[in-house]
Amino acid sequence: MLSDNCFLCHGPDAKTKKIPLRLDIEADAKADLGGHRAIVEGDAESSELIRRVTSESKAKRMPPIYTGHTLSEKQIDTLRRWIASGAKWQAHWAFIPPTKTSVPSGENAIDYFVRQRLAKDGLQPSPEAASEALLRRVTFDLTGLPPTPAEIDAFVADKSPRAYEKVIDRLLASPRFGEKMAARWLDVAR
Repeated sequence: MLSDNCFLCHGPDAKTKKIPLRLDIEADAKADLGGHRAIVEGDAESSELIRRVTSESKAKRMPPIYTGHTLSEKQIDTLRRWIASGAKWQAHWAFIPPTKTSVPSGENAIDYFVRQRLAKDGLQPSPEAASEALLRRVTFDLTGLPPTPAEIDAFVADKSPRAYEKVIDRLLASPRFGEKMAARWLDVAR
């Protein structure tokens, strides 16, 4: 909201425009401006920012009329609540270094996070699909064709721990996989 409506004058270009207040830097937005502060943490009504965005005077009201920007009552209320709650600043998500979340040893990270989210939403995972259903899904997904009865029988009969991985490798090496992946491009090129 501030970047859309205020940073044109009170953002990175404020120094060039000779405007003393910058709202894009926390320290500047909360600094003493000669007996008043734009943002007084925890006290919206003492904040000059709230006084300016609610001013009845067109000359003092922010953002100025000539910018073509106005704040709605809902936006002003959001600013009030944000300042009243302490006006916490947070860097743009792109500048926050990612933190590695720990996953219990021996646990698949994707499965772990999916289970966490399901538990948070009060849901249970679906039961494991039957071998035939797994083969049918992956074969359709990779080749666009159903598995043959012989492929189903071979997969069901293979009790090795890598049976599924072997099927994936076979399907990825299949010319049918290449045809399915190329179909969209061939349609476009046609």
